[in-house]
Amino acid sequence: MTSDFASKVPAELEAALRLKTVGYYITKRPWLDLYGKNVRPVAPFGSTSSKPYVDPALIHRSLPDELLYEVFARMTPYDLGKASCVCRKWRYTIRNPVFWRIACLRVWQLSGIVENYKILQSKYEGSWRKMWLLRPRVRTDGLYVSRNTYIRAGVAEWKITNPVHIVCYFRYIRFFHSGKFLYKNSSQKIKDVAKCMNFRASKADCVFSGHYTLSDDRVEAAVLYPGMRPTVLRIRLRLRGTTAGANNRMDLLSLVTSGVDSNEVGGPEEDILGVVEGWQDDETHNPDVPAVSHKRGLTPFVFVPFEEVETSVLNLPVEKMDYFVPG
Repeated sequence: MTSDFASKVPAELEAALRLKTVGYYITKRPWLDLYGKNVRPVAPFGSTSSKPYVDPALIHRSLPDELLYEVFARMTPYDLGKASCVCRKWRYTIRNPVFWRIACLRVWQLSGIVENYKILQSKYEGSWRKMWLLRPRVRTDGLYVSRNTYIRAGVAEWKITNPVHIVCYFRYIRFFHSGKFLYKNSSQKIKDVAKCMNFRASKADCVFSGHYTLSDDRVEAAVLYPGMRPTVLRIRLRLRGTTAGANNRMDLLSLVTSGVDSNEVGGPEEDILGVVEGWQDDETHNPDVPAVSHKRGLTPFVFVPFEEVETSVLNLPVEKMDYFVPG
């Protein structure tokens, strides 16, 4: 039998008494101990507590801000973008313009510091991060790959079948901030070519070095094929991206091969682009090597980061992917 006092307890007071015994239901998440619990668990209905709940992250207590700054200063801009997704503090720290200024001056070092500052103020409102995202630039953390296919007629057998073959070959370009690039034309897959796309490659790898210039979204490049009849390959490209700041596509505007006088070239390390600058498409300086403007094999280049060369779809054989649409 209930007492009279218990029957007279107001409903509001009974609800308040129940709140004191209700605890927070927090799902155990081990990673919160590392990155911190930045969001307070939802309090039970009717709680009057407004005190913010802050649990500093273990990584923030163990790693001083000075060391965190040094770590971020040594990361690539793409890794900075990934790190900014870890927590709010990292995101605000990575927005420091110092990190983006270092990245911009490294990428556009050929333009000079003064010219970069002029472009920063005139086009990008003084924001280095905005300049990084919107200004066209060549990427150096991977390879630009152009996959080309064509059909070649085979040898007829017994006048019954007329076989055809699908031939697949690639153009590879790797850029460097210094104004140099490496070029290779091969039928090998990207996972095999990525290993030799460096300046230590042997002659058997058939990797040739050249020079390039970048003006807005246009790339002018030239590479020299040495030999008894030196031939220069002139390439005109246009940079674009599938998203802002991606710069992961390059349209091949023109591809011209022409002869060059051996007296005009001092060696493979000479800036061949400066030698052929201003040449017309049909101009050649060696009558034995006529100028040829190629109309085939102009598939746009697709950028593939080094960490994706093993898993890229460009490694698929023609039996599984006869034609590739860059997009």
